[in-house]
Amino acid sequence: MTATPANLPDIDAFTRPYWDAAAEGRLLLRRCAACGRAHHYPREFCPHCWSEDVRWEPASGRATLYTWSVVHRNDLPPFGERVPYVAAVVDLAEGPRMMTEVVDVPEGDLRIGMELEVAFRPEGSEGREGRESPDRQVTVPVFGPPR
Repeated sequence: MTATPANLPDIDAFTRPYWDAAAEGRLLLRRCAACGRAHHYPREFCPHCWSEDVRWEPASGRATLYTWSVVHRNDLPPFGERVPYVAAVVDLAEGPRMMTEVVDVPEGDLRIGMELEVAFRPEGSEGREGRESPDRQVTVPVFGPPR
């Protein structure tokens, strides 16, 4: 059995392009060639029409805030060290909704519909069963004010 820290994703051959792009500062989506709709989280089939003809494509990185919650308590490492933080759902410019974290926006300035832009945060070294691979940094997309 493999163990991944709570703040790191399980990366497999299918999701590797997504995480490699994030490490390079690029956000990817999947788009269906059959119906033309984009989706997120990455799946091997279209959740709208069930076609398996889906491809990776770059996203603009633009989004609007759909909803959020300020987390003041989280007992799971390493999240407890980050409180308070803003867990959020954003509407990507390409259409899909994405769960994420909003950064660099004061709590009192958060507004539904506010414009946001993707940023990328290194989270740790990729590894399995307690063995870290320092050459494989896991980077996650977060959203903040447009630059």
